[in-house]
Amino acid sequence: MRKFVLAAIFLVTCPSLVAQHSLNNDAIIKLLKAGLSDDVIVTIINGSPGIYDTSVDGVIALKTGGAGDKVLAAILTKANAPAPIAATSVAPAAPVAADPNDPTSPHEPGLYLMVNGSDGKQKMVRIEQTESNTGFSRMMISIEARIAGPHAVLRTSESKPVFYLYFPSSSSITDAPSPSQFSLLILDVKKDHRETEIGRRGVTPGGGSYTITEFNKSRVIESSAEKVRPTIFKVTPDTDLHPGEYAFIATMKLNETGVASFFDFGVDAK
Repeated sequence: MRKFVLAAIFLVTCPSLVAQHSLNNDAIIKLLKAGLSDDVIVTIINGSPGIYDTSVDGVIALKTGGAGDKVLAAILTKANAPAPIAATSVAPAAPVAADPNDPTSPHEPGLYLMVNGSDGKQKMVRIEQTESNTGFSRMMISIEARIAGPHAVLRTSESKPVFYLYFPSSSSITDAPSPSQFSLLILDVKKDHRETEIGRRGVTPGGGSYTITEFNKSRVIESSAEKVRPTIFKVTPDTDLHPGEYAFIATMKLNETGVASFFDFGVDAK
């Protein structure tokens, strides 16, 4: 009964004692002499910091002081245990921002022009879609388009500008992602607008809407496309562009309002 009371008292006061001193061989011998059982001492060893002499002489001294095999095994295990590694807080790596001027980075679907920035570096600028009014020639054969304003806002001084065409994964621009469905046209500059003859029309069954069936070849500038990724294409004109006004137009179906969409830009002299 006396041993139980002593053990209970020691277990209650042990945390404050251990907080002040680490255990060692002498402390274990004192616990043994106090009459604590091997199980209690093993519990204290496992739950407290300690610096032990586990040399041959140190182990013999513990054995002579009354330490049983359980106590010796706990001391040897504790002494040979690797030092705990302090937990370090590692901040998560910041996500790498997509480079808006890298053609392989994600971009909003549309047509982009590569231009030289004020810092001398190239940057990609999205060509905003411009609507035009269309009408028919006197013979009702060709389709003519007019774009408001004599000059495009977006301009380049490159005679062979580079374009990038981005399609959405499920394309809404065309039924199948293909740059061949876009044509580059020359625009004639007038006082308050730009205009071009697009091509010929084909009336759909039932009337009302019509489709461009053939572009006017004299207004078309041939271009080449290189696939960068399944939905990204690099487009360049096959010949140099002279200073003037230009626009891309998609093979498309016009509705009865006669509205067509262009991607216009201008080329300035160097």
